[in-house]
Amino acid sequence: MNTHSFANSRREGKASTEDNVAPRFELFILGDGERKVTEEADTRIPSSSIFTFNKEDHTLGNMIRSRLLQYPFVQFSGYKVPHPLEAKFILRIQTDGSVTPRAALIQTCRDLVHDLALLNQEFTKEWELRKMVGDASSGAANTNTAGEGPSGGAE
Repeated sequence: MNTHSFANSRREGKASTEDNVAPRFELFILGDGERKVTEEADTRIPSSSIFTFNKEDHTLGNMIRSRLLQYPFVQFSGYKVPHPLEAKFILRIQTDGSVTPRAALIQTCRDLVHDLALLNQEFTKEWELRKMVGDASSGAANTNTAGEGPSGGAE
C-alpha cells in the first residue's frame, strides 16, 4: 500500500489530479458572506431576471426549470452550469409581465416543497405497508406444523 499522502505531494511541489478539485464540504456549505441565491434584472429582455444559485447543481436546476415551464405566465426558463467543478447554476426566467420572475421562482419553490412532501408521505406509507406485508409473510413461513422440518417434510 502506498503511504505517500496527498499532503506530502503538495509539500514536495508535485502536481496531483486532486489539486484542481475543491474539498467536498465546499460544494454545499456557504462561505462567510456568501448568499444562496442572488438576483440580477436582465435589462435586455422585459420581465426577465437572472438568478445565481450557489452550492447547487443540475438536480435543483432542472427541477426548478421544468416546474417553471408548467406555469402559463412563464415564457422562458433555462439554466446552465458555468463550469463542472463549480457548485452553482445560473437560472434565467422570463414571464409575461403579470407576475415578476422572483414571484414565479418563489411560487415554484413552494410548489416543489409541497410536491416533495407528498412524495415523502407516499413513499413512507408504501414502505411501512411493505414492511408489514414482509413481517406477516415471514411470520407465516416460520410457523411449521408439528413434526415437519424446515424443508416441509417429516424429519
